[in-house]
Amino acid sequence: MSSAPLRVALFSGNYNYVRDGANRALNTLVGYLLRQGAQVRVYSPTVARPAFAPTGDLVSLPSISIPGRAEYRIPLGLCPRVRRDLGRFNPDIVHISSPDPSAHRAVSWARARGVPVLASVHTHFETYFRYYNLSFLEPVATAILRRLYRRCDALVAPSESFAQVLRAQRMNYDISLWSRGIDHSLFNPNRRDLAWRRDLGIGDGEVVIGFLGRLVMEKGLDVFSETIDVLKRRSVPHRVLVVGDGPARGWFEDRLPGAVFVGFQANEALARAVASMDVLFNPSVTETFGNVTLEAMACAVPALGARATGSSTIIQDGRTGFLCEPGAVSAFADRLESYVRDPELRIRHAQASSLEAERYHWDPINEAVLDAYKRLIATSRKK
Repeated sequence: MSSAPLRVALFSGNYNYVRDGANRALNTLVGYLLRQGAQVRVYSPTVARPAFAPTGDLVSLPSISIPGRAEYRIPLGLCPRVRRDLGRFNPDIVHISSPDPSAHRAVSWARARGVPVLASVHTHFETYFRYYNLSFLEPVATAILRRLYRRCDALVAPSESFAQVLRAQRMNYDISLWSRGIDHSLFNPNRRDLAWRRDLGIGDGEVVIGFLGRLVMEKGLDVFSETIDVLKRRSVPHRVLVVGDGPARGWFEDRLPGAVFVGFQANEALARAVASMDVLFNPSVTETFGNVTLEAMACAVPALGARATGSSTIIQDGRTGFLCEPGAVSAFADRLESYVRDPELRIRHAQASSLEAERYHWDPINEAVLDAYKRLIATSRKK
């Protein structure tokens, strides 16, 4: 089956209005599909000032702000305008990428017309409730997710560790991998900039422990700050560099006096900030892949992560970085202390990280999604 006539309708809860790892992956996928001659129509909420320009044609979905997280929006379904546009486009396959009301309606639309549906699962959504004192809702969220994903023809997950979680939750019986790639022309060791560090008041010989990501509680900010507290009590010399922004920034700044906060960074500035770290500390357990970890590794920065979905797939414990049990503050502090006090260990892990990251390139990774599209379409036409 040629990809030239392929028509893909992609539904996203956030395609470009707030920058994150999921929508960066989606935009990269759409760019790849367009280069292969496919036609792609993206349906997502829009805002007046998005974080970046969208790749491909973007159709606005009706939406409302999420209470307490106004930067994000909930798409409310398929209004008549969107249904007419979708009908005119007449997709060969529907791809949903977030479990929101519009995704539910898009699946119903596709099933009624015999159009196959692929779902890409980017986030461990049900675990978020733990960070907002709503853990009792997790089983309900899991059941809702299962109902949605079991109505899809197949799922793709960003890591094998997360795919195993989805299989254990019986989300679907057809689950394959859509990993993540890296732009090696952007993220590489040559981006390290000691002059930039000096401008921030960081000495050349100081070991920088970095945090990279959205500043929201579900990224493990509490574990990060408690671990830094332990290092201070042990009198372990270090500096903390925080790259990113978000609603919990004020809380994080209060918990990390003396840390350097550089806010949101993008493109070359982001690569410079990452490469100028000495170790990345990513304690999150909600990641499904961990783009930030891969970006650090490509810059020859070893990573310390939680033994959870995402990090456990990317980090080779004891070779490219270290893994600790989720929330194990003392163990995290032990590993960070070893990096601070043993520069040869940092160098060995940095070199191994850079070599490992070379395996991740976008085009062959996105080809796996295109192959999944073709397989599902061919299967649906045989029915």
